[in-house]
Amino acid sequence: MIFSVTASAPARSPRRLVIFGEFYLDLVFYDLPALPRLGEEVKTRRFAELPGGGLATTALVAAGLGTATAAVTRVGGDARLSPAWQKLARSRVSVEACEFSSHFPTARTVCASYDGDRMMITHDAINQGLEKLLDLPRVRRQLQSAKHLHLACALWPARTWIAAIRRLRESGLTVSADIGWNPQLFRSPELRRLLGELEFTFPNEIEARAMTRERSIERAVKKLAEWVPVPVIKLGAAGSIALQDGKLVRAKSIPVRSIDATGAGDAFNGGFLHGYLAGWGLEDSMRAGNVCGALATTAAGGSCAIPTAKTLRRLMRSTRVELATGRF
Repeated sequence: MIFSVTASAPARSPRRLVIFGEFYLDLVFYDLPALPRLGEEVKTRRFAELPGGGLATTALVAAGLGTATAAVTRVGGDARLSPAWQKLARSRVSVEACEFSSHFPTARTVCASYDGDRMMITHDAINQGLEKLLDLPRVRRQLQSAKHLHLACALWPARTWIAAIRRLRESGLTVSADIGWNPQLFRSPELRRLLGELEFTFPNEIEARAMTRERSIERAVKKLAEWVPVPVIKLGAAGSIALQDGKLVRAKSIPVRSIDATGAGDAFNGGFLHGYLAGWGLEDSMRAGNVCGALATTAAGGSCAIPTAKTLRRLMRSTRVELATGRF
C-alpha cells in the first residue's frame, strides 16, 4: 500500500472509507453550442439534475467499484424531495450520519459545460461551519469504523482544520483532501501546515500552480512534495502526475469522447481511493483514477458513467505508467 496506519492505531475495517464534505444539487447544462456573454442567452437540449460536489461523486465512484463507503454532509430539508439526493441515498453509500438543516436550503451549483471544460455558479450558505459535524456522536461512530477519511471541502479556516485533522490522525485514520479552487486558502501562510497533515492531496493542474506559484507542473509537484508526502496532480486528458519518495510518476489516461467535464476530478479521486484501500500501489491507484475521471466526462455530471470493477481493471491494462527513475 502507499501508506500504512500506525501500529498503535485501533483495529479498523480494512477498506472502510468515509467521505466528508459538501453536497450540491447540480444543475448541469452541457453540449452548449457557444458560451454566452453578459446580456446574451444560449440554449441547449442537454440538461441534467445530479448529485454534485466532491463528496457525492467521489463516494458514488468508490462505492460503485466495491469500496465500503459512507458520506457525511449537511443538506436542507428540501433534499428529501430531490432526485439528486435520492440517487446518493439509495446507492451503496451510507448516508445515515448526514445532517438535515431546517435553516438553510441544500447547496446548489449551476454548471455550464463547453468544449471539454466548465464554469460554475454556486450558492452554499449551508456549508458554513461544516467541521462541527465531526463532533456529532453518529459521525464519530462512522469514523471509528473507518480506515481512511477523504475531505471534499474547502478546509477553511485553515487553523480550525489543522487541529481537527491532527485529532483524526491521532485516532488512527489516514486522511486525504481535495480542497478545490480556493484562492483564499492558496494565499494563506497556513496552507503548508494544513497540507502537512495529509497523506495525499488531489489538486488539478490549475490549482497546483496557484498553490505553489510555479509555472511548470514538474516544479509544482516538487514543491507540493515538500508539504505533503504524496501530491497527486490531475492533468485532465493528459492523465496525472505524482511524486513519492523523490520519484516522479506519470500515468496516462484513456481516450474518450468528452461531453461534460463536471465532476471528472472527483471521479478520479474515487477511483484512486478505491485502489489505495484495495492495497494497490501508487501507479495502479493513479491509473484507476485516470480511467474513472476520463469515463466521467462521457456523460453529464461526474457519477453517471461509473465502471464496474471488472471494466476498470480491463481499461487500466490499456494504460501505461511511466516511472522516472531519477530523483530530484
